[in-house]
Formats: sequence, C-alpha cells, structure tokens
Amino acid sequence: MLASKVKDYFQLIKFTLSFMVVFSCVVCYLLAPNIKFDLMSVLLLFTAGMLIAGSANAINQVVEKDTDALMKRTASRPVASGRMTANEAFVFAIITGIIGVMIMWYWFNFASAMIGLFSFFLYAFIYTPLKKINSVSVLVGAFPGALPCLIGWVAGTNEFSMGGWVLFGIQFLWQFPHFWAIAWVAHKDYSKAGFKLLPSEKGPTKFTAAQTVIYSMLMIPVGMLPYYFKISGVTSMWIVLVCNLGMVLVSVMLFIKMDVAAAKKVMFSSYFYLMIVLLSLLFDKVHQI
Repeated sequence: MLASKVKDYFQLIKFTLSFMVVFSCVVCYLLAPNIKFDLMSVLLLFTAGMLIAGSANAINQVVEKDTDALMKRTASRPVASGRMTANEAFVFAIITGIIGVMIMWYWFNFASAMIGLFSFFLYAFIYTPLKKINSVSVLVGAFPGALPCLIGWVAGTNEFSMGGWVLFGIQFLWQFPHFWAIAWVAHKDYSKAGFKLLPSEKGPTKFTAAQTVIYSMLMIPVGMLPYYFKISGVTSMWIVLVCNLGMVLVSVMLFIKMDVAAAKKVMFSSYFYLMIVLLSLLFDKVHQI
C-alpha cells in the first residue's frame, strides 16, 4: 500500500521530467562565477527545484485529468486513473510548491525564489490550459522550461547578469525541436485529447519540420555565447558546436523523411544534447577570481 502510494506521488510530480529541469538548474548554479561545489548547497537547490517543478507538474495533472484519461501514454497517471483525487493532488502541489519557494528564499536569495514562483505559475496556470487553445502554448511553455537555468544562475549570483540569460537562451531554443519531435511522435494521442502543439494546424507537415530545422539552426550562434561571455572555455565551445550541428542534421533528416522514426531521432538526440552541452560547459567553466 505504502509502496504504491509513493509510486503514485513519483508519477504525480513526473519525476523524470522534474529531474531534467532541476539538472539544468543545478548545473547553471555551478556555472555562476565564484561558485564552488558545495554538497549541501547542491542538495538544497536540488530539493527546492524538485519541489517547485513537481508542484507544477502535479497541478498540470489535476487540470488535465480528463484529457490524460483519453491518452494511452497518460491514462495510468494517478489522478487520471482515479487512484488519487484531484483535491489530494492539489493540496500536495500547493504544500510542496510553498516549501520549495521558501527553501530558495531562505538558503539562496529572494530573486531566485520569485523566479521559481513565476515559473510555477506560468507552467501550471497559463501554459497548461493554453495547450488546448493554440499552438502558441509551446512558445509560452518554453519560458518556464528555460527559467530553471536563470534560477540556478541567480541563486549563485543574486543578479540578472548576462550569463544567466545566455544559459536561458540555450535551453529556450532547445525546447522547440525537442517538444515538436515529441508532439510529432504522439500526434494521434494529443489530437484525441484536443491538444494543439504543432506549429501547423494540419499536424506533422513540412512546415512543422521546417520550423524544427530553423530553431535548430538558431541554436548554433546562441551556443557560442558562453565562450564569448567567458562563462566557459574553447573546448566546450567546439563540443557545443558539434552538438548543435548534430541537432540540425537530425532535424533536416526529419524534413526529408517526414516520418515518426525521424521524429524519434530528433527527440532522443535532444535529450543527449542538453546533457552533453550543460556538462561540457560546466567542466570547461572559466573560474573567475
């Protein structure tokens, strides 16, 4: 009984998705000038991030419980399946969200806590309902999706300096080919639930594939900015460039082939892209005195 309840809460917070979000936040915190690795600070930031991201994901499942029940990939979620009431999930979300914001405020700074709160609100109450109205939801959702980078940087510096915005920009642009690939693969499921997530109203079209190529290409100049602003060194610049060219290549292949298999390659490539890029920037960090 206890094990199944814990499993439900892990599903409620979308643990894997939340972990990716917090991974970006922690790496960008460690990329901040003069920040050295401190296990306690990392654990506190990780905990706060998981609580805030998990809270937003829980609200998402409360709002989308009926549509989740219509889709094969989400029908087994705790609220959609009826294993957990919407009230229980909502109360859990509010409590965890408040605790997460308070940890950010107390152990780091007020600015990072407020960005976290804004990100939570934007994802849970603007992006989530907008998914059924217009595909501009992907643009809106890209903001809370990239804000963890800024949160981490501000948590380390207590200022909205250029480094934080550069890291925000990398993750912001990354989300378009990443999410459109997911929406391409799951198009039938999403359409059944009434979600409008692809840039073309006709679904997986050449226009959608072209948009994926364009945003992948935009990632190339933005990927050079960490070197330009002396966040990281020349080694990571070349690694990021290779990763960006790889994203362009798989996106072009999607434009040529126009099938689910090609979309899956974009999707999986994007997962590896983010991990490799952020870790290369961190390991090649320019330490400032």
